[in-house]
Amino acid sequence: MSYPLTIKNPPEIKKILCIKPRGIGDALLSTIIIPNLINYFKNAKIHYLTEPYVKPIIEKVYGIEKVIDIRKNELSIITAKKLKKENYDIIFDLWCNPKTAQITYFTGAKYRVGYSYKGRKYAYNITGTSGRGEGHTAEHNLELLKASNVPVISKEIRLNIDFDNTVKAADFIEKYKIQEEKITSIIPSGGWNSKRCVPSKWAEICKILLDNYQTKIILLWGNDDVEDKNEIEKLLSGKVIYTAPETDILELAGFISKSSLVIANDSGPMHISAALGTPTIGIFGPTDPEKFKPYIHKSGYLFHKELQCIICNKLECPYNHECMTHLPLNNLTEIVDKISRLKRVSR
Repeated sequence: MSYPLTIKNPPEIKKILCIKPRGIGDALLSTIIIPNLINYFKNAKIHYLTEPYVKPIIEKVYGIEKVIDIRKNELSIITAKKLKKENYDIIFDLWCNPKTAQITYFTGAKYRVGYSYKGRKYAYNITGTSGRGEGHTAEHNLELLKASNVPVISKEIRLNIDFDNTVKAADFIEKYKIQEEKITSIIPSGGWNSKRCVPSKWAEICKILLDNYQTKIILLWGNDDVEDKNEIEKLLSGKVIYTAPETDILELAGFISKSSLVIANDSGPMHISAALGTPTIGIFGPTDPEKFKPYIHKSGYLFHKELQCIICNKLECPYNHECMTHLPLNNLTEIVDKISRLKRVSR
């Protein structure tokens, strides 16, 4: 592919904006470009444009100086007018939907980088591929660096939480005298209903873990997970599991950082876990695990690959949610043995 414009003098670049408005996981995966921008544009400050609920996590990514809110219903021209005052030299539109294309275009930045998706190429003077990528979605973000002739020297996604974010987790672990090296955290959260594993399967997962490993299970949850939390607790009556107090997203990250293993739906928390370096198992149904699996070497996933409707990409299941209700767990211990530090129960 030939590019109509190239960035010829990296030292002249003083300010860069990256745009990824929503999806905690999507936004976090897009930060794979940050170490490469830091390496190539050594004099540049890097900003991120994202929605308010994503902001707390992106603020914890090393190398990002400022995170700017974008309001979901704000007119593109209003957002662009605010951004224009920042005088960005380069804008990387890592979302490239119609709205972010308009925002990028109206800023008038010298270099405007985006994918060459149909109907949006007008907004950019440096364009990457028009495809959605064959590999992991994290690495698809690197296509915009290649289009800009920015060397890819790192494929690392690094999240750095503060001590304050771990206090609630540390207090909880101390209260119940739990050894950190034996903690398995399960997280039933999920942005789509179709992505959420059903409570009965979470209960099965917990029973397998308790029967086979020297581990303590902590159930992590947020305000959208109350019903699932209650049902999981009910199904595990008589089993020793620990339910964490309700957490915000950074407190949840604090619990994850204390864990030896995390099992989560395909969700923001799953990607947070991977970015923190915690061994992670994802649960997949409507989305492709090869594209969205935890982006960390010590990872695996559970997936009902034999289903005809698998990887439907539907927000709501039009059938009976078989990808979750019939989720096979026969290889769970094999995955755990491969990636985690948990010790087997002596027989």
